[in-house]
Amino acid sequence: MLAIAFAFSPKKGSERLDNIQQEARRPKIVLLDYYFNNEWKKDSSGRNQRFHYVWEDKANSGFYQLGEVFKKYGFETASLEQAPSKRSLKDASVYIIVDPDTEKETEHPNYITNEDADVIVKWVKKGGVLMLMGNDSINANLKSLNVLSERFGIHFNEDLFNPVQGKQWEQAAVMVPAGHEIFTSPKKLYLKEVSTLRVQSPATTILSKDGRNIMAIAKYGKGTVFAVGDPWIYNEYIDNHILSADFENGKGADDLVRWILAQTK
Repeated sequence: MLAIAFAFSPKKGSERLDNIQQEARRPKIVLLDYYFNNEWKKDSSGRNQRFHYVWEDKANSGFYQLGEVFKKYGFETASLEQAPSKRSLKDASVYIIVDPDTEKETEHPNYITNEDADVIVKWVKKGGVLMLMGNDSINANLKSLNVLSERFGIHFNEDLFNPVQGKQWEQAAVMVPAGHEIFTSPKKLYLKEVSTLRVQSPATTILSKDGRNIMAIAKYGKGTVFAVGDPWIYNEYIDNHILSADFENGKGADDLVRWILAQTK
């Protein structure tokens, strides 16, 4: 029998254990893109302020309430105002890109390039969780988003599905089938004017309506991609201050963040 002896330093072993414990206690970072979605408006005092699907926006247009859901599950929210890089994504567990700008929204929009996609794909492959939220083709640059999403088998169609006339909320209802792998709490979600998806391997459809793909996920290396054709859990629709009480986007957001947390482990 071959015997191998190891020299062990109690001090070094203790330091390694401390480092592991500190890493376990460190909040996971959910990083929200402010580069491809870079919209500004004047506030009441005439100053420029960032708005539209951002953490600090508490109006109907913002993601403030979604940020609170992430914090509930132990995440730390952060934003990225530059193009993604290996360094800027290094500490992020989750990276969200939503509603890339058109020229109508931003004078000089930043488009997703193949170089950007290369960086993000490598980050996902190592274990990152990428969340992509499109919009209808009128309000989002889906050609730009597809440069990235097609790397994972997901194509955002340049269409507008589930339109709503006035306050006929029911027209945008999407029913959740029993035993869904993500949404175990809600039965009825609200997704309005959606870009549907074309899905191929390695992606799979996880929610559909009338034969149209609404949401998809892809496993890629050690990482995960979630894609949906609408920013459906922003402040306007995450609760029921506008929608009728039978819509459950809030429960959907909670289930989705809990699922995302599980993917980061």
